[in-house]
Amino acid sequence: MESVYIETSILSYLTARPSRNLIAAARQQLTAEWWEKHRFKYRLVSSNVVIAEASQGDADQAHTRLNIIRDIPILTITSECEYLAERLVADCIMPENSQNDALHLAISCYHSADFLMTWNCRHLANAHIIPKARRLIESSGYVFSQICTPEELMGE
Repeated sequence: MESVYIETSILSYLTARPSRNLIAAARQQLTAEWWEKHRFKYRLVSSNVVIAEASQGDADQAHTRLNIIRDIPILTITSECEYLAERLVADCIMPENSQNDALHLAISCYHSADFLMTWNCRHLANAHIIPKARRLIESSGYVFSQICTPEELMGE
């Protein structure tokens, strides 16, 4: 069974109050559909970075986000994960303000997750960043997790 690293933006779209913004509303709908119909096809994993990020903000919303991932296995953050994340930022592949995003990617790749699911198109699901990040991760001896949105994992 293929594995999917669930990044924080997935939880946010899954639990957010309905949005009036058309793009956000579409993402909420796609995320809910994937969660309801497709998540069972995969082994879901996450990390303490997600737990820390999901804990922030409105207390009720945070509780809802954390409740969703309470039964998902949590991957360990090793020194190798931290080193890969530092390299992603130090080598200017990802911007300085994206250390947690770099850590999501590093954890996912270090633990050989098949996919990293996210709606973060600025720092993760980004066509300019992915090829450079892939080169760094693979040259470091790890398998690159395919970065995707819920919509991309709805096909057969």
